[in-house]
Amino acid sequence: MIARTWRGWTRARDVEPYVAYLEETGVKELRGTPGNRGVFVFTRIDGDRAEFQVISLWESMDAVRAFAGDDERVAVFYPDDDRFLVDRERHADHYDVAVEEPART
Repeated sequence: MIARTWRGWTRARDVEPYVAYLEETGVKELRGTPGNRGVFVFTRIDGDRAEFQVISLWESMDAVRAFAGDDERVAVFYPDDDRFLVDRERHADHYDVAVEEPART
């Protein structure tokens, strides 16, 4: 399994609207791409800025490329990202998942 990570920053006051926007755009597209095994969006406020980290899980790098395109390191952006983001990584990182332990109930 592959984990794809990306980070971006908004103004602190834009956390909730940007989360809603992410759900309508990137998260929806991630979840709808064959081979996607999950999406997590993390936020934290640091002063007047909020950091976002998006981690998606994938069956393979081929599945990642089905979402991201031929150069899987290039981050995927949507039309209104410029309205929210004050800073962003222009790339995504990929990691092999070394341990996969499902939650115990």
